[in-house]
Amino acid sequence: MMTETPDITRNRNGIDGISWNILGQVYVPMQVSDDSMAWHATFPEETFVPPHVHPHQDEYIYLLDGQIDLLLGDSKTTAGTGDLVRMPRGIPHAFFNNSGKPVTALFWAAPAGKLLALYRRIHNVSSPTEVMQVAPDYGVVFLPPVSAAA
Repeated sequence: MMTETPDITRNRNGIDGISWNILGQVYVPMQVSDDSMAWHATFPEETFVPPHVHPHQDEYIYLLDGQIDLLLGDSKTTAGTGDLVRMPRGIPHAFFNNSGKPVTALFWAAPAGKLLALYRRIHNVSSPTEVMQVAPDYGVVFLPPVSAAA
């Protein structure tokens, strides 16, 4: 069981100074408990997270800087700086950085589930196929690919 502790996670230092390379994106864990997990994400140009579902978690993205194209269920849309994206459990979603510049965002998921273990497992894994194969063991199910354009 992981419980919340009173503390400050300093700007982009991450918990215990760690960060993960997730298919070219940088994820920095900012908060982890059983109830939720938050991470800072940097999406370089032309990176994306393919369509997937969290059957038992709600996920959120607060765009700190930049713009991303999204697939939310059957709808394609765009979110920009200051927008909050809500992705309820069970709803397929994907995000794409087609903006031509890096994007930064704060993500969080509730409950945390096995996301911490998943990110540790797929850190520096360069094969999207391998990520898609192991993700269901951690409560994330990837779907067939779609076009990156919103």
